[in-house]
Amino acid sequence: MVRRITVVGLGLIGGSLSLALKRSGSSEAELVGYVRSPEAAKKAIALGLVDRVEQNLASAVERADMIVLATPVVAMREIMAQIGPHLISGCLVTDTASTKIEVMKWAERYLPPTVDFVGGHPMAGKETSGAEAAQASLFEGCTYCLVPGQNISSGSIQRMVNMVCQVGAKPLFVTASEHDNSVAGISHLPMVISSALVTTTTLSPSWSRMSPLAATGYRDLTRLASGQPRMSRDICTTNRENILGWIDEFIKELTRFRRLVAEGSPEEVEQAFIQARELRQRWLTKHDKED
Repeated sequence: MVRRITVVGLGLIGGSLSLALKRSGSSEAELVGYVRSPEAAKKAIALGLVDRVEQNLASAVERADMIVLATPVVAMREIMAQIGPHLISGCLVTDTASTKIEVMKWAERYLPPTVDFVGGHPMAGKETSGAEAAQASLFEGCTYCLVPGQNISSGSIQRMVNMVCQVGAKPLFVTASEHDNSVAGISHLPMVISSALVTTTTLSPSWSRMSPLAATGYRDLTRLASGQPRMSRDICTTNRENILGWIDEFIKELTRFRRLVAEGSPEEVEQAFIQARELRQRWLTKHDKED
């Protein structure tokens, strides 16, 4: 039985997870939140994110049966090192980071063998960040990636699956390497492309004349550029090789499109767009069926 859940970091993901757990009503566990500043603590209580807030990390994780690390990914290394000596035997620790290989290594190194670790990554989010952006429905219907640590108990795996289902998400077990390569293509590459499109256009001498024309299409393609820069930095730092591989593949495809625009016949250009539309529609149809 889970009596106390501690969420370390009450931004968009941590705050939304706390709200979703409270809304589910299926857990009687006390929800404890850890934040560093008094202002953030007052905000978390005012927003009803958790039952209690601690500003001392050791006190926050004391006697917790489950701990969720919902901080920027690079910060998790130090947090794991700090909380390790204060965890009770049988505690389940998980995270919400966008990359997994490095996180799994840190868990193996810094967490004691008496606790279990399951890497986690809910495939949900918004371009807005912070506690004010948290919403209980954020994870409804989303895929929640799970990467079990070494020698983990079946009971801890079931507890993790139960939590994922409580917040309305669908658990998907993957390896850390499979996860990091996959999200590099469908999440991290779009993040880079979005930011590159913004800098390419807005730093152009023509931007003052172009900007009034930028509408829905531009807004949709550049949405990810509004994400939290520190999070984007940490993603690139901890998933560098996979992201570089996908950037290289994208450059190849962009070069193909450039060649078609420059030298291809109208029919060849049209066929390239037909293919892209059909491939996207195939994905959408499969995605809708799975939902």
